[in-house]
Amino acid sequence: MSKVEKKAKKPIDSSIKEDIIFEKIIQFSGWIFLFALIIFLGGWFLLDSILDLIELEYNAPTITITIFTGINSAFSFGLASKIKENRDQKKKLYLDWVIAELLFSIFAIFAVAIYQW
Repeated sequence: MSKVEKKAKKPIDSSIKEDIIFEKIIQFSGWIFLFALIIFLGGWFLLDSILDLIELEYNAPTITITIFTGINSAFSFGLASKIKENRDQKKKLYLDWVIAELLFSIFAIFAVAIYQW
């Protein structure tokens, strides 16, 4: 027999585990938006400025893509940090985030439409 006593493992609360998984999914979506922004601007800089292969114009759709991916990344990271601080208010924070994304997307679409009109 071993002289080392085995410590009783505390069962992990499933709701905390789900909150952590939910938080990681939202952080992952923030990273995806950030990588999309980096790839878009990096490709832009590489192909247009350094290699001078193609001539790209900075117009309304490219401004929209840049702003949309950057702000959505910031929204996702902000939501993940708020959920980490306040796990008991997860549903309220998520609903506020969804409404903010909807309003921001509507505003961005109308702004580009007005700009091009």
